[in-house]
Amino acid sequence: MTDSQLIREIKDGNVQLYSELMRRYQRKILAFIYHMLKSAHREMLAEDLCSETFYKAYRSLHSFREIDASFSTWLYTIARNTVLSELRKQKAANLSLDESSYVPVAPEEAAPEQQALRKERMSMVREAINQLPEKQRSALILREYDQLDYQEIASILGQTVSSVKSLLFRARTSVKAQLEPYFGARPLDEYEGMNP
Repeated sequence: MTDSQLIREIKDGNVQLYSELMRRYQRKILAFIYHMLKSAHREMLAEDLCSETFYKAYRSLHSFREIDASFSTWLYTIARNTVLSELRKQKAANLSLDESSYVPVAPEEAAPEQQALRKERMSMVREAINQLPEKQRSALILREYDQLDYQEIASILGQTVSSVKSLLFRARTSVKAQLEPYFGARPLDEYEGMNP
């Protein structure tokens, strides 16, 4: 069953099918939220915000119109807005943000020195991404981590495709400039931590 068919069925009262929509998108939305967050407790917070995103989507499903956007674009937009709202709350509360607690652990078979080096590099990449302005960070995460096309990113961010390309160019240039002193001149996709 396609997303469109599921949504029609849900709107017609078969609310049990909403769990199928959640199953299809939960991992992607959770990963997107996880990468957008900066806080030390982002794993738990990402799960909470993912649940909140799906709750908001369910409550607003009656207003969803396929002619305006695909369901996934609409859902990513809700997720993005939910994260931005949370980040504003954190900023207002002046929470301390510690980047070190969310760096993934390197594979077990790597030597301890290699694990430490990889963890440090990934932390540097994430720190560089976190320093980007919000729209550049969102565009880069949606493109590099979620591998969305330019049109989908444009819809989510409320920008034109050419604006998205410009945001991505500026984001990549900024991240590369921040990382060059540590990694040398390498293509952005070669930096550890850019892709999950």
